Amino acid sequence: MAPVPMELENTGAGAERSNPTTVEAWLNYLEHLHSHAIDMGLERVQAVRQQLRLELPGVVFTVAGTNGKGSTCAMLASILQQAGYRVGLYTSPHLLRFTERGRVNGQEIPEEALLQAFAAVEAARTALHPAPTLTYFEFTTLAIAWWFAQQPLDAVVLEVAMGGRLDAVNVFDADCAICTSVDLDHMAFLGPNREAIGREKAGVFRPGRPAIVSDPVPPQSVLDHAKAMGADLWLLGRDFNYSADKQQWAYGGRALRRAGLAFPALRGANQLLNACAAMAALEAMHLRLPVPAQALRQGLLWVEWPGRCQVLPGQPSVVLDVGHNPHAAAHLRASLGQMGFARYTHCVFGMLADKDAAGVVQALQGVVDHWHLVPTTGARGRSAENLLAVLQSHAIQGTSYDWHTLQTAKDALPKFDEAKTPECSVQIYSSVEQALSVLMRVVPVDDRIVVFGSFAVVGEAYSVLRCR
Repeated sequence: MAPVPMELENTGAGAERSNPTTVEAWLNYLEHLHSHAIDMGLERVQAVRQQLRLELPGVVFTVAGTNGKGSTCAMLASILQQAGYRVGLYTSPHLLRFTERGRVNGQEIPEEALLQAFAAVEAARTALHPAPTLTYFEFTTLAIAWWFAQQPLDAVVLEVAMGGRLDAVNVFDADCAICTSVDLDHMAFLGPNREAIGREKAGVFRPGRPAIVSDPVPPQSVLDHAKAMGADLWLLGRDFNYSADKQQWAYGGRALRRAGLAFPALRGANQLLNACAAMAALEAMHLRLPVPAQALRQGLLWVEWPGRCQVLPGQPSVVLDVGHNPHAAAHLRASLGQMGFARYTHCVFGMLADKDAAGVVQALQGVVDHWHLVPTTGARGRSAENLLAVLQSHAIQGTSYDWHTLQTAKDALPKFDEAKTPECSVQIYSSVEQALSVLMRVVPVDDRIVVFGSFAVVGEAYSVLRCR
């Protein structure tokens, strides 16, 4: 763990303390402010929000779910922007820069504004007696929300980080809440099964307000909680649905019908579900935020969301996907099946230690031909050797093939396709950058490379490859 910045060290009772002067120093401070990285509960963050007198402008959409949250948020924001509205979008985690977490009409929060937001939250926090400690996520959520409150926004779209009921985002009342999917993840905090996890995610619903549920088979706990609190429950298959052929798709809601829609710009087997959820939310809020048909079509056509089954230009084909649980891996498997032909699939794979690596490997077994294992770092990091043991436990015993040797020999080979490479292999690397430096030289154009398993892994790959 990095040391606390000197300007924020305790210097004795009554000593003046100056704020950090850079975003990096602030983030380092926030990593140390609370004794735990995750501390479920709203009391502390609610107290600071009230001290700030912080209310969000415009119509507030809150999006919870195991997978699909970020894509749904991106589609909502894109459609609303195409309709001419000014939209704040809050998502986490980020791929490359912290400032990605807060955007207004696609523009990231300027660093100067972020520094002001951090200072405002810190002033409110330390004005309380005793001053509550906030986690990194709680503090930064309030900071982005403070920035939104300074803007003339028509709508704010908030992505829940984990669960819903006790997530810091839930201190803000949603005018419309969405639950995209419920599956097994963060079980140490949310519960051991879908019913327990579903109850946590349904905690973002509000009495009398739309609650959009796009999970095709939602846990009963989600339905029961919506009924008990009197939310206006919209269920996929009952209140809204979609149909599609190879060229286009159609949406049908309680009153709204839209046919001849182009597929969303985001790739993936589940993106129509996410688009359908966004459309239902907009239909539910149409009296406050009317959206013309053309804005719906353009918003879906122009939406961007890096790292979600994203195919980078160039050859060989590279697919980036931040999926980090078995449910997401199953969607990735289906998405790869819908893509064009690839002779072999190479997977650059790294995961955090608290994620279900065995379930992810099982979901992709038989699809990946060559496993290229990389470590993740930090307190929750997992070694490549640990991933190797997971593969071996699933009887994936591919040849331990030295792709580095092939990289050296490639220029001497008459034709790469004639190289006697194994049908299946497993190789360990020290980093994502090292793995890609090898693979981008030796993988033939009719193979594909898939990078997935963690935001950190995909973020590093995106940094390495975006200028190729």
